[in-house]
Amino acid sequence: MKVAISTDQGYVSAHFGRCPSYTIVEIKEGKILNREEIPNPGHQPGFLPQYLSERGVSCIIAGGMGHRAKDLFFQKNIETITGVEGTIDEVISKFINQELKAGNDLCGHSHGKVSPFSHEYSPGAVPHKSGGRICITSKGTSLDAEVDPAFGRAQYFLLINPETMDVEVLENPNKDAVQGAGIQTAQLISEKNVKTILTGSCGPNAQRVLQSSGITVITGITGKVKEALPRYKMELE
Repeated sequence: MKVAISTDQGYVSAHFGRCPSYTIVEIKEGKILNREEIPNPGHQPGFLPQYLSERGVSCIIAGGMGHRAKDLFFQKNIETITGVEGTIDEVISKFINQELKAGNDLCGHSHGKVSPFSHEYSPGAVPHKSGGRICITSKGTSLDAEVDPAFGRAQYFLLINPETMDVEVLENPNKDAVQGAGIQTAQLISEKNVKTILTGSCGPNAQRVLQSSGITVITGITGKVKEALPRYKMELE
C-alpha cells in the first residue's frame, strides 16, 4: 500500500491541503519498499484526492483536514488519519507497527461557505481572539512584495485588519537569530492581536506556540502579499 503524509520540514504538517510537500511511502508486509518527498502540486478543490489516487495512495496521514476533503478522499476509497503530530520517521514507524492513532483535528480553520476568518477548535483549545488581524509574512514593506516563505525568519510581517484593510508593517527582529527564531517570532506575533497567519512554512515549535495562543496558521502561501488574502478567501468559498 501507499501512504501520503503531509510534510513540513520533516514533521507532519497541521494542514493537509496547504503543506509544502508530501512524503509518499510504499509499504509491503511491514517493510518500506520506496519513500519519496514530492512538492505540493497545488491546493484546489477536488484536485488532491484525484492526484493522489492516480499515484496509488490508499491512506492519508495529516495533522488536520476539512470535512469536504475527507468526503472526497472517501469517495476515492482513500482512508484518512488526522490529528497526527511528530516527525515523519516516527509516524511511519508507528504506522507500520499499527501504533498510529488519530487525534483531535489540527486543521485550525473551518471549511465550506463560512467566513474565511472563523476558527474551528478542538476541545481544550484557547478561545479564538475576536477582532484579530491577519498576519502575512513578507519580503518587503508593501502589498506588492512577495510572501516570505519562512515564518520564523521572515523579513517583515504585514498585519492587516480584515474589516478596514488597514496595514501595519512589522520588521522581524529575530530574522538573523542564531537559534530559536521560530519560537521567538511566534511569541512576538502572539502579542500583536493576530488571529490568522498566512505564510509559506512554519516549524512545529513555532506552530505550537501560535496555536496555544489561539492563532490559526495557514502554510503553503506563495506569490505577492496583495494576492494572498483574496486567493485564500476564494479557496474557502
